[in-house]
Amino acid sequence: MGGVFSSFSSEEIAMALSKVKEMVTSNPVVVFSKTYCGYCNKVKQLLLQLNATYKLVELDVESDGGEMQSALAQWTGQRTVPNVFIGGKHIGGCDAVMALNKEGKLVPLLAEVGAIARTSSEPFIV
Repeated sequence: MGGVFSSFSSEEIAMALSKVKEMVTSNPVVVFSKTYCGYCNKVKQLLLQLNATYKLVELDVESDGGEMQSALAQWTGQRTVPNVFIGGKHIGGCDAVMALNKEGKLVPLLAEVGAIARTSSEPFIV
């Protein structure tokens, strides 16, 4: 796996890893994405439909996006985007998020970390 990290120094990767971990621990939901990625857009659209709040990091816009993507690959074993974290836990990519939603597990998970106000199964109290 050495070729994946060859364009960045170990110091750059370490700095990016620290930055990425800080984002993940200080935000209930983080989506590492690229603006042109269809799978990323699918996840962002789902979160929008669920009215979820989340931190979005567009790696193709960030000045150190390449380093962050390499750091994510080193940390999670996943180099692709979207790379989604909920409650500090690595969820995975588009397929993992869609599967959680299909199984009815995504909304409760988002509610648990405070990313959405309530689950649809909860009664609405006036």
